[in-house]
Amino acid sequence: MVKSPMLQYLEVRDPLQFSKTNARKGEERHLFHACLYLRTPSLCQVTRATEKGKIGCGTLEVHAPVNGSEATGATEPDKAFTFEIAKKGGVSLSAADYFRVAEPELETWNFTWYEDLFASDAKTPSFVNVAGKAYRRVALFEPGEYTATLTYNGNQKTVAEWLVRDLSNARSAKNVLLFIGDGMTTNMITAARLIGHKSVNGKYQSNLQLDKFPVIGHQMTHSLDSFITDSANSATALYTGHKSTVNALGVYKDSSPDQFDDPKVETIAELFRRLSSGGVGIVSTAFIADATPAALTAHTPNRDLYGQVVDSFLNGITNYTWTNWTGPDVLFGGGAEQFYPNKASFQGKDYYAEFARKGYNVVLNNTALQTTSDTEKTLGIFSVSNLAKWLDRNVYTQNLRNQSNSPDGKKTDAIDQPGLKEMTLKALSILQARHGSPSSNTSTDSTNAGWFLMSEAASIDKQMHTLDYDRALGELLELDDTVRASIDYLSSTGALEDTLVLVTADHGHGFDVYGGIDTQYLSAQSTDRAKRNAIGTYRESGLSQYTVAPNGNTMNGTTVMYAGEDSTPNFPLNWDPRYTLAQGTGAFPDKRENFRVHSSGPRLPAIPSSNSSSDYVVNPKDAPDGFAVDGTLPTNAAQGVHSLTDVPVFALGPCQESFGGTYGNVDVFFKMAACLGLSRPGTGGGNGNATIGRRRRG
Repeated sequence: MVKSPMLQYLEVRDPLQFSKTNARKGEERHLFHACLYLRTPSLCQVTRATEKGKIGCGTLEVHAPVNGSEATGATEPDKAFTFEIAKKGGVSLSAADYFRVAEPELETWNFTWYEDLFASDAKTPSFVNVAGKAYRRVALFEPGEYTATLTYNGNQKTVAEWLVRDLSNARSAKNVLLFIGDGMTTNMITAARLIGHKSVNGKYQSNLQLDKFPVIGHQMTHSLDSFITDSANSATALYTGHKSTVNALGVYKDSSPDQFDDPKVETIAELFRRLSSGGVGIVSTAFIADATPAALTAHTPNRDLYGQVVDSFLNGITNYTWTNWTGPDVLFGGGAEQFYPNKASFQGKDYYAEFARKGYNVVLNNTALQTTSDTEKTLGIFSVSNLAKWLDRNVYTQNLRNQSNSPDGKKTDAIDQPGLKEMTLKALSILQARHGSPSSNTSTDSTNAGWFLMSEAASIDKQMHTLDYDRALGELLELDDTVRASIDYLSSTGALEDTLVLVTADHGHGFDVYGGIDTQYLSAQSTDRAKRNAIGTYRESGLSQYTVAPNGNTMNGTTVMYAGEDSTPNFPLNWDPRYTLAQGTGAFPDKRENFRVHSSGPRLPAIPSSNSSSDYVVNPKDAPDGFAVDGTLPTNAAQGVHSLTDVPVFALGPCQESFGGTYGNVDVFFKMAACLGLSRPGTGGGNGNATIGRRRRG
């Protein structure tokens, strides 16, 4: 059966002749020397009136390096290049004929890059002239294998092979609840279990909610231009089925300077809304314009365009024919500086007022969140920047004071903040009320169309970056508690059997626990070398002291429950025991370690030196009784970085069996989309749309 291009991802099986893949680059992420730059016709432009599914676009670039090792003597790119496509066993046609569109206009521009660190130090960039064409609103409608051939400079050729997947359009799940523990790895989950759950004779007396999932798989997180990903393009892979480049949101980055003309890729939220009229919820403990929530609606190679990201949440992409996006049902998080009118908000607008004008209830604290209507679209922004961490909201509550972070912009303190659990449960309640009416899951009625909710525990990552391991693990335990509470809620409403629940990450950090620490002994020693002897390994690691209450008392009302009561949330009884964990990451700036909780607020391990704002050294106020550790990163690094590790995927509900095994991050999208039945019958051939938009932005 022919399926629509909506789910026919075009995979590039052969590398597209990346040159200098290990070079230090400038602003542009990669240089292709006269090679194919059709980004797997990026399945992006959507005609609102069509029923033909997801339409795509792609860019071809032919480069002429003027100087550097890539230079060939030709300073102008071949503007007469040709591009042909053939299905395996079929006739090769020009791209314009194959897609039945007009030949796009030739565009020219240039860019510079640094070939390596020596060139960067010497400030001698390479200059590249570019000739390119952008094919807009094109798609391949039949599954199978394709060959794309770029011919340039006479008879030189670059060939790529594409695979268009064939997916069933049978819908198995009415809803998808996707939890993203940003930066979360299996090692972190193991450490969180250790500090939050009591162990007797090596056996845990209670379990994480994640431990109870019936299926676990692993996804590989590599990006298109690097084996170490960032949150922007890793989220893009999870939401679109397309790998992209570092910092890119929902696009295939081209080398042109325009931040909004890169080939765009429709996300699962946009697809689900367009094809099923379903509800969409976006929840994050980060500032809401951060990469992971942003990638559901934003389309730009630059994740730092926060104002435009906020506008895309509400208005979608308005500069070209696109999904008829009218905003999510739920948008909860931090980042108030992008909403109240000021220099940081997009065009200085009041986005609280903008959302209200489009029918949103606007709430600014947890009390208002819990009492707002479940039947109305709701915007909830609860602080400036990222939301407060679980450890500060529940244990070290004095750290909520003197922050000047109120969401109304009045610079008071945002004391009444919800956590991930409170936001997620309210989001579920709203989505169920608006789109979860119990009846057949094939109904096109929007009140029964089902919903897609992404809920992000963002500060697992953010606290790992700053080497604040206790706060990161607290955020992970909060995520686990939120997953537990969400499953309980869905079960109580009868929606669980119709809901695919996933818990995964977008990338990892190189974190692990390697022993125990006697913090009293460490503090008592006078030299760094002597302090290191406080670390116990193997037998001397000991047992976790986090589940033993200080002086036999609970800590601020938190408690650990044991066997038979493991449906109750589990957090440490004591966050500052004498014997703590010897833990850390493999990538960090200069730092000092004492392995104790930072009770006075989130950690700041490194600060600029007195000589340079880009040279980071040990923060003398951080862990003053600890020992100094030389960094493993460039000296301009202020915090830790992401790592290569695969990350887990936990699955429960319809289609759960498809998430076992090891696979790429793009496969998470296809598995979700297949479970939601988002494939549609196509009409075959190279393109179901015989017209092409003439505007360059797409």
